[in-house]
Amino acid sequence: MAIHRTNLSRYFKSARITHRSKQSSAKPFASSAPTSDAIHPEGLTGLLHGTCSLKCLRELHARLAVAGAIRGTSVITGLVERYLSFGKPASAALLFVETYRGRPVVYSLNLAVRGFSDHGFHRELLDLYRELCGFGSDNFTFPPVIKACTAVSCLRLGREVHCRVLRAGHGGNVGVQTGLLDMYAKSGHIDVSRRVFDCMVQRDSISWNAMVSGYSLNGCFREAVEALREMQLDAMRPNASTLVGIVGMCGGVGARDVGYSLHAFALRCGVTDDESLASAFISMYAAFDDLSSSRLVFDLQLVKDLVSFNSMISAYMQHSNWKEAFGIFRLMHCAGLGPNLVTVVSLLPSGSDFLGINHSESVHAIIIKFGLAEQVSVVSALVSMYSKLGKLDASMLLFYCSTEKNTVLWNSMISGYLVNNEWKMALDVFCRMQIEGVAADAITVTNVISVCRHAKDLHVAKSIHAFAVRNRFESNHSVMNALLAMYSDCGDISTSYTLFQKMKVRMLISWNTMISGFAEIGDSEASLILFCQMRHEEVQFDLVTLIGVISSLSVSKDSTVGESVHSSAIKSGCDSDVSLTNALITMYTNCGIVEAGQQLFDSCCLRNTITYNALMSGYRKNNVSEKILPLFYQMLKNDEKPNLVTLLNLLPPCQSQLQGKSIHSYAVRNFTRLETPFFTSAMGMYSRFNNMEYCRKLFSLVGERNLIVSNAFLSACVQCRHADMAVDFFKHMLLLNVKPDAVTMLALISACSQLENADFAACITAVMLQKGFVSKVLVLNALIDMHSRCGSISFARELFDSSVEKDSVTWGSMINAYSMHGNGEAAIDLFSMMIDSGVVPDDITFVSILSACSHSGLVEQGRRLFKSLQADHGITPRMEHYACMVDLLGRTGHMDEAYDIVRSMPFRPSDNLLESLLGACRFHGNSSKIGEAVGKLLIGSEHGNSRSYVMLSNIYASAGRWSDCEQLRSDMEAKGFRKNVGVSSIGMT
Repeated sequence: MAIHRTNLSRYFKSARITHRSKQSSAKPFASSAPTSDAIHPEGLTGLLHGTCSLKCLRELHARLAVAGAIRGTSVITGLVERYLSFGKPASAALLFVETYRGRPVVYSLNLAVRGFSDHGFHRELLDLYRELCGFGSDNFTFPPVIKACTAVSCLRLGREVHCRVLRAGHGGNVGVQTGLLDMYAKSGHIDVSRRVFDCMVQRDSISWNAMVSGYSLNGCFREAVEALREMQLDAMRPNASTLVGIVGMCGGVGARDVGYSLHAFALRCGVTDDESLASAFISMYAAFDDLSSSRLVFDLQLVKDLVSFNSMISAYMQHSNWKEAFGIFRLMHCAGLGPNLVTVVSLLPSGSDFLGINHSESVHAIIIKFGLAEQVSVVSALVSMYSKLGKLDASMLLFYCSTEKNTVLWNSMISGYLVNNEWKMALDVFCRMQIEGVAADAITVTNVISVCRHAKDLHVAKSIHAFAVRNRFESNHSVMNALLAMYSDCGDISTSYTLFQKMKVRMLISWNTMISGFAEIGDSEASLILFCQMRHEEVQFDLVTLIGVISSLSVSKDSTVGESVHSSAIKSGCDSDVSLTNALITMYTNCGIVEAGQQLFDSCCLRNTITYNALMSGYRKNNVSEKILPLFYQMLKNDEKPNLVTLLNLLPPCQSQLQGKSIHSYAVRNFTRLETPFFTSAMGMYSRFNNMEYCRKLFSLVGERNLIVSNAFLSACVQCRHADMAVDFFKHMLLLNVKPDAVTMLALISACSQLENADFAACITAVMLQKGFVSKVLVLNALIDMHSRCGSISFARELFDSSVEKDSVTWGSMINAYSMHGNGEAAIDLFSMMIDSGVVPDDITFVSILSACSHSGLVEQGRRLFKSLQADHGITPRMEHYACMVDLLGRTGHMDEAYDIVRSMPFRPSDNLLESLLGACRFHGNSSKIGEAVGKLLIGSEHGNSRSYVMLSNIYASAGRWSDCEQLRSDMEAKGFRKNVGVSSIGMT
């Protein structure tokens, strides 16, 4: 009951006064105070426990001090206890020390120490013990002191206490030893903890529980399980607290069998009703991706507390089951349990991922209702939620209205702008954070680095790097890894690599960032060197590492090394991952090994859209277009949803306009929004079938000011040979202030090549020079080809000579220019200069030089070049190379040699090649046998036509073989072929 001041006065007035000798000399206030003999300890203890306020306690303390009644252990302990209950450990300690004048008995010290420990004043307990420990301690003193050392992480004092325990001869006490092993375990010295445990002569269940929990706390899973087994062999029964730590570890290490066994053991022991253990099992099954079991454990709980609800919400949130998480929250609300900070912080992200703005605002209202809206952590979560929903205005309102802003809240606002691609505003918030003197942490710096990474602003990136160095964040692994990725994405891979080399501790993510960075720029050699160095330093690679290395090999098309990396993936057990399978399919198909990509696809159990797209892209790149549509139908049959990449793979290989229209209509029906790449690809498809009307309609859907689509339409005009339309459209682009790029100019050059207008070519060249496009090798090559086609071979050579940088295409373009103009000698001289300059010719260059030899009748030079094709340059001759040689030999009358080349070809000759040889046979008139053989090959072809029959019949007629000629004419009519009627182009007036 509450004791008021009037009751206190009555108590003192009713007490008998026995020391009359003191009464005459005492002051008036003291005359009414009772003596210690008049006050019973039991009554004082009851009076102390009845004090209702600190003020009342201090008045009682003062009256007792004046009366000299603060004597006896119960009174002193009572006063100490009441001061501690009012949160005044300093007053309690001062009372205790002054009362005993620094010399307390051990029993009193034990009671005081126990009081400080029970109320959680561990630091004050240690201060009191340091002052009074010299006056003795026993088995009851040490456990609370050791517990306090553990609570405040003061291992040094704990070791001193351990020494004092051993000197005092209390090292064999079970309670003291249990406290010591718990202290060492919680400070990370599990080996010392085990030594203490092994020295125990007697062990109780508390000691075993402390040892098992110590192992669990230090991540020693196997040791914890073994200690649990030894505990059972020692006839000690584990309780719920014993199992909580091990159960929590099972999920982290993926020990399913042990987790299931522990659950069965807990059921046998009857401890599953413990709230903390049930929550641990919920989290464990969630870590095993077994949410149904987590939910079953939750539903079987007879009494569900807030911790259980929070564990179930967190389990669903970890697996992105936003709907179920919100359902548990509703159950908690219906059960009359209000949310706490853990509930809110766990649940709020679901508002952005599933619930939408309406439900998120409802959760916000519940937060306000339960008085949690002022908590900084809750405000931070709300800011993040609204930012993810795209409601930056709401995030800003919450942020700026918050009276207390900590670093976490500032980080949430910066991250919110980052999520919404508001790079400048994110940097502005960071600057304001510095102006207001809020210290940035590693998360702040990492977020700002991500802003620079996405904005690709290298200047600001270097400033942030300098900020990180000034504030000593270079030792933070997250910051350093973010810097590596930032410089890599900003195109400064050299700086990224320099930072990487300076890092004292290179984590796996650091290696992966560098390997992926070099892979993105196509430097497969650097990626492989880093991978080998990583293995040499015994850093274990993971899935991300392998995907980065394989991606780099996809660019370099090095299948030999790719197979080695593939074997490493198989040995490591990563080959079953679908992402790695997708990367391998891309790598093998880019290297031209389509069969390997097909085998990987067939063996893949879990295929996704990317898997189908990877194989489709491989088919398209390797000209296996006939397999793309069947694979698309299989994709639809297996309920895999196509995406934009799928459509881009389907449009180029269309064999007919009907197929293209079908794919176009499928895209319109199934995609709510079609992106620019689809429109450009569709234009390319329709232009192949000369359907400019559809190209114009597609262009009108996007808009005239889109440069990419404008370039696609310009290319479509060129493809359909509407050069005049292309020129007019280019003028229209300039009127609309659409700034052309290199792709625009290349299409315009192609249009000019079709017009073959030297004046217009000169105008285009002037525009190129004015815009600065001539510095690009690709544009220069096109200009050389354009001027040569327009007849300005001398100006083409001037452009060639003025070029500082020349690639194989530049040389090939000039050689082809001389070939078109019939100047074979100049072409051969230029080819020799190309070899001398160290430029390696490719197969296209050889087509140009062999064609030049053919047009100029340079037989010997042609023979020599054809032999060097494979012998000196390692190029396997293609159909075009054979066709040039056959044409050269046919033109110059070397019919036998030409026919020998046809027979020695490793593949069937094309119809154009055979028709060229057949025409040469007729022209020279002395090769009827060869002509007959070639003619029979032509008419036997599945693509045979009337022209082949006519040419062979003319050869028979020239040789006087009229019967064969008539027979051939009859066969021609039988097969439905008819000779095309000749039409004169001379007009009649």
